[in-house]
Amino acid sequence: MTSFDLILRGGTCVLPWGEVAADVGVRAGRIVAIGNLGTATAPEVVDCAGLHVLPGLIDPHVHLRDPGDPAVETIPTGTKAAILGGITAVFDMPNTTPSITSQPALEKKRAYIEGRSWCDIGFYIGAGQTNIADLASLEAEPDVCAIKVFAGSSTGDLLIGDDASLERVMRSGRRTIAYHSEDEPRLQARKPLYAAGGPHKLHAEWRDVECAFLGTRRLMALARETGRPAHILHVSTAEELGYLKDFRDVATVEVLVNHLSQTDEAYDRLGGYAVMNPPIRDQRHKDAAWAAVADGTVDCIGSDHAPHSREAKERPWPQTAAGLTGVQTLVPLMLDHVNAGRLSLSRMVDLMAAGPARVYGAVAKGRLAAGYDADFTVVDMKKSRVIEESWIASPCGWTPFAGQRVTGWPMMTIIRGQIAMRDDEVQGEPIGQTVKFR
Repeated sequence: MTSFDLILRGGTCVLPWGEVAADVGVRAGRIVAIGNLGTATAPEVVDCAGLHVLPGLIDPHVHLRDPGDPAVETIPTGTKAAILGGITAVFDMPNTTPSITSQPALEKKRAYIEGRSWCDIGFYIGAGQTNIADLASLEAEPDVCAIKVFAGSSTGDLLIGDDASLERVMRSGRRTIAYHSEDEPRLQARKPLYAAGGPHKLHAEWRDVECAFLGTRRLMALARETGRPAHILHVSTAEELGYLKDFRDVATVEVLVNHLSQTDEAYDRLGGYAVMNPPIRDQRHKDAAWAAVADGTVDCIGSDHAPHSREAKERPWPQTAAGLTGVQTLVPLMLDHVNAGRLSLSRMVDLMAAGPARVYGAVAKGRLAAGYDADFTVVDMKKSRVIEESWIASPCGWTPFAGQRVTGWPMMTIIRGQIAMRDDEVQGEPIGQTVKFR
């Protein structure tokens, strides 16, 4: 009789080739069998009848603020939020305090996660004016998902806004570079036009469509010239999405759940709790984002989880801190979009598991297939629930989606064959490890 460490019994499995009613057998943290395992045994057998078993979903764009401000977020709290929301791995941004731009900083962060991270984690390295010569070696570290370039909307040594420096970064290695694409000269030129204390919706006017589109056009010209693959993060405009279709040889595309779920009416309703970079825009851009999901332009979806304190979010614009919480609400919101008919469950899995794994080269992640890590997001597609701030694990304690009813909810988060979350309760101790990348 065949034995496993864990069997997921009787769920609807979302496999790369379609949805199949099947059992899944796990041994030593890996998927080893998918099919009818009726006679097999395991110390732990999970009844998944009526549930969908997805490959472990990934949030490839989070700011866990660690090191930084523990009153806002930490790796322990942010990764707990992730598993409560059905996320099995996150890729953490480098603009912490201090920034992750060097080998010693990376090593310190790598050592810190053991026994503290509830999910698996990959690290971005920040590109700055002082570390361009080191980027080729830093990107080769096994747990580094990508180099991150702030081509706009950053400060200090993490801002690379001029073409000469951008080209030097692109010629410094071989792997895909992830970009925050806004045009810094345009941002600075327009800033004096806006007086303090204006309505929050001016945020989208200041950081307008041309600001984003100009930044992306510049990056695509340089990527084509250097041959360096570019991943454009949080693409927010119809113009960019149309333009990027002609650069699939060098570009991949991320869209945020916020740009799929909100329009600029959110500024009137939420005030500073709608302020993020790039901004939430009007219905035309939201429609374009969904069209890009439908036609395959979009490669992955993230949250850009970037918590701030309530005090920082409630400052008058433009002093309002830019950034929204999101890692815990990403999966419920996307499941609700599936139930609303905006995309299929298989397409959601492609965008939130296979897509991030493909773009960043994550090893043994992103597919429900034999030989891959036994990471699973088990969901109830019929469960209806209201998102409540009392559920949010991040210390900042708020979500821009508070009070929204969604249909579809994560019931279990399983990481390398170990149940990390079940029925809204974290299980055991933090087991997160670093994700390995090609």
